[in-house]
Amino acid sequence: MNLEDFRQRLSQIHAETLWVEIAALVACVALAWGLCRWFGRDQPKDSIWFGERTFDGLLFPVLALLLTDLARRFVLDFQPVLVLRIAVSVFLSLAAIRFFARVLRAVFPASALARLVERTISWIAWVAAVLWIVGLLPAVLTELDNIKLAFGKNQVSLRTMLEGTLSAALVLMVALWVASTVEKRILRTAVTDLSMRKVASNAVRAVLLLIGLLFALSAVGVDLTALSVLGGALGVGLGFGLQKLAANYVSGFVILLERSIRIGDNVKVDGFEGRITDIKTRYTLVRQGNGRESIVPNESLITSRVENLSVSDLKFNLTTSIVVGYESDVAQVQAILCEAAAAQQRVLDDPAPVAFLTNFAPDGLEFTLNFWIADPDKGKDNVRSPINVAILEALRKANIDIPYPQRVLRVESLPTGAPSVGEARL
Repeated sequence: MNLEDFRQRLSQIHAETLWVEIAALVACVALAWGLCRWFGRDQPKDSIWFGERTFDGLLFPVLALLLTDLARRFVLDFQPVLVLRIAVSVFLSLAAIRFFARVLRAVFPASALARLVERTISWIAWVAAVLWIVGLLPAVLTELDNIKLAFGKNQVSLRTMLEGTLSAALVLMVALWVASTVEKRILRTAVTDLSMRKVASNAVRAVLLLIGLLFALSAVGVDLTALSVLGGALGVGLGFGLQKLAANYVSGFVILLERSIRIGDNVKVDGFEGRITDIKTRYTLVRQGNGRESIVPNESLITSRVENLSVSDLKFNLTTSIVVGYESDVAQVQAILCEAAAAQQRVLDDPAPVAFLTNFAPDGLEFTLNFWIADPDKGKDNVRSPINVAILEALRKANIDIPYPQRVLRVESLPTGAPSVGEARL
């Protein structure tokens, strides 16, 4: 349909025929909304088909598009159609926008680049819909086809480049959608181990993206045999400048497959101790109890010494020390220390807190209290501090002395006229 056809159809529209189209459009939209409402009752909020509010997913514009197009074909046998034709183009653009938006939000939930791509697709879709409605789209496509860009000896039209880019984007979105669905629906139920699920999802996404990229290049018209040159250049780059990058990626898959460390383990790497929150293909995130987060390259976890505090036992040992006077009752002090630790909720009952007389210090008897917790990621000082406070209060209540450090001052000689040692104030 060109611009002249659009004007002719517009002149043929009467009030009676217009109400017929509006009624058919309202019926189609209501039916599409009802079907989405019925089938999306128990669907998750991040569903690509149904979205957060049932009708803001992909299924609603797709159903509305199909129903409206069927109604347009049926009404076209009796009268000229304009409103339903406009509605078809609107729902087609809305379906394209919803598809790209829902897939990008599911795969990249916090990416600013994904939002930019979403807005770009929205503008392209709505501009194309307006041009198609008013009948200018064929003329615009013809002008784009006449604009040639030279790439070496070859000339490519701007229309071919635009259509190839859109085809490649569509294929990549389908690949990302399939990868996200496989990860959410299959891997989460079939694989219980978090690390294995992570490596499986990364591998599935990489394979599907590679297949999607090859299909996209074919859709654009790129000869895939020319990729052998690119593969050779990539190999040279890996050999010279990208060794560390390639090593980190390979190390990431090795860590996930070997499961020597897993997501949730408490580890100590280069003096930094914390809990592993995520294992990426290039680096691992280690979060300390105070909120600090360290980005550790995966190669470091393979080649250097790493202390894993959670492989054999999830219990984490903490200690605190105190010195009391030599005249104190050892059994009573040990009981006070153990009771102060056992009163804290985060301290485990098995193994129970235990106190040892570890040293005969110059100032008194030194005791060390050992207790265990199962959640070191929540912090260690915030459980050690109330235990120390309880110990201090219990020792004062029991009249057990906590001696001050004792130091001996020897005076070898005094200057002439200085007071005697007994008269000196120290």
